[in-house]
Amino acid sequence: MADTPRSSAACCAPDPLCNPSRRQLLMATAGVGGALVVAAAAPFVASLTPSERARAAGAPVEVDIDKLAPGELMVVEWRGKPVWVLHRTPEMLAALARAEPDLADPASAVDTQQPDYARNTHRSLKPEYLVAVGICTHLGCSPSSAFEPGSPAMGADWPGGFLCPCHGSTFDFAGRVFKNKPAPTNLEVPPHRYMSDARLLIGADDSGVA
Repeated sequence: MADTPRSSAACCAPDPLCNPSRRQLLMATAGVGGALVVAAAAPFVASLTPSERARAAGAPVEVDIDKLAPGELMVVEWRGKPVWVLHRTPEMLAALARAEPDLADPASAVDTQQPDYARNTHRSLKPEYLVAVGICTHLGCSPSSAFEPGSPAMGADWPGGFLCPCHGSTFDFAGRVFKNKPAPTNLEVPPHRYMSDARLLIGADDSGVA
């Protein structure tokens, strides 16, 4: 027996997409939903402060160091990297000379790791402040503070500095790596300059380097 022809309306009745009016309604609803997503995203983008937008774009970052007490470390973000600003105490500065015999590169000979003005014992513009990228030069872990000299965990001859928890690389208070450690070079010192005694600019210096 021949099949009985069925109308297209009967065939599409269970499927709302086969109904022209329903299809138009669904398309309009989807369009409105997409517009709402865009509208919801716009306030989020607009809510970013100028400093956050600059940080995201890799622009220089201004840092207020006025309340950073001696012995304190603050971490800021520049180009997606953690940058340390350490206000070194007189004891920390004195430890730099004591550490030199045990350092792999005490004179900062690898010139790609710091600007020329940071190729000194303290690796910075001002002796009391260390500015360094807090990323180990071995495999990119973030070292931890190990400030206490002679701590039981670090050994009696430890002068104080930083310890990478991933593979044991150690750095002094200037970010210089100790000998016979996995990290091949000292920590990176980014371009920086002081806008005033209380304001630090990370990511640019007087030479125009950024």
